[in-house]
Amino acid sequence: MPGQIEDRLTALGITLPEATAPVANYVPSVRTGNLAVISGQIPLSDGKPAFTGLLGRDLSLEEGQAAARLCGVNLIAQLKAVCNGDLERVTRIVRLGVFVAATPDFTDHPKVANGISDLMVEVFGDAGRHARAAVGCASLPLGVPVEVDAMVEVAD
Repeated sequence: MPGQIEDRLTALGITLPEATAPVANYVPSVRTGNLAVISGQIPLSDGKPAFTGLLGRDLSLEEGQAAARLCGVNLIAQLKAVCNGDLERVTRIVRLGVFVAATPDFTDHPKVANGISDLMVEVFGDAGRHARAAVGCASLPLGVPVEVDAMVEVAD
């Protein structure tokens, strides 16, 4: 029976993809006690980058926010796998690390990161409010503009 989180996802029109497998020598998540650490998620759709390029040159702020939101959808898919299919076990999004590939003069990294931050609150309510870092970088894997990792508290 779907829970509150699944109902919110449905209301938002979000269908979670299957959690993607790692593409290098790492695991998609690590669980220690009640803390789940989710490896970096990029804006993949159907296994391919949905966005490529740099903020400030190739992509608008709104496109960057959409890319961050898609990273969030993929992150929630990883969380669902960590929680054995039960997203009701997520008790708190503790921290998000948001990496934004941008030109040197681009300074709206926090606004790009709002794409995922807003999604976490929409989906998890107050438990989705989190600490966050939004950091600019020169490039990211596959030429994507955003990558996001997370620390999440999960109930047993």
